[in-house]
Amino acid sequence: MSSLPLLVSSLLGEAKNKIAAQSHLTFSDPALEARILFEYISGKTYSWQIAHAQDPVQSDWLDAFEQALAERLSGKPIAFITGKQGFWSLDLSVNEFTLIPRQDTETLVEACLALGLKDNAQVLDLGTGTGAIALALASERPEWQIIAVDRIAEAVTLAQTNALNNKLSVSFMQSDWFSSVDSQRFDMIVSNPPYVESNSEYLEQGDLRFEPMSALASGQDGLDDIRAIVSQAPAYLHADGWLALEHGSDQAQAISELMHEQGFVQIQHKKDYNGHARVSLAKWPA
Repeated sequence: MSSLPLLVSSLLGEAKNKIAAQSHLTFSDPALEARILFEYISGKTYSWQIAHAQDPVQSDWLDAFEQALAERLSGKPIAFITGKQGFWSLDLSVNEFTLIPRQDTETLVEACLALGLKDNAQVLDLGTGTGAIALALASERPEWQIIAVDRIAEAVTLAQTNALNNKLSVSFMQSDWFSSVDSQRFDMIVSNPPYVESNSEYLEQGDLRFEPMSALASGQDGLDDIRAIVSQAPAYLHADGWLALEHGSDQAQAISELMHEQGFVQIQHKKDYNGHARVSLAKWPA
């Protein structure tokens, strides 16, 4: 006697329960993750999954889905399984050489756009990774002249691919912070640098275990790279130019002090969607 076929709804329900049962996973919605994995292996959208919930699962889909689900249950970030991550209005490719773009970083993009820079502003994005920040800014301000740099060659290649796929114009190049940046000045320097303490237990949790340590940790207090950026940025900023940094939720005061000591003015902080001070901005005085 043959067994009944496995239905799409049953497959998704079982996957949702398995994901939800894993306390070590970082996720926002197990049901959504199950649907994302199914769309990745089948090419079938969310609306198709609803309309065809009672359809049998094709055997080739089942094998591929079980493999993808096993990767997720092992802790691998869903973005690294699918190779994609949404950010702002963009669809970005991701890989193991970069951080996965996160919604909190959209706070940084919003803060930069709100500064009211001139139409042809020159902008430098430090540590661009996937290119998320630079490309989000370019999508909203196509007239800005944006240069984005990263120390990792593979990240630069990935960011260039994301620019092509999203039909956006940004100049990408390899540079260890300012090391390869010509002696030019910018109206804004923006960065989401590493800012986690090197001995933080946070680095051993959830998706972070799979992301590059060099893009996460920055010394015992997490501020080594931010110190370097704050100290060097004035040499690359126009008078009245802005420095905008993402940082940890408990680092705003320390960064404010660093900026003040360096001579920056109009220091301000912006909260992320969870109410944490996530972004610091400061102007280089005329």
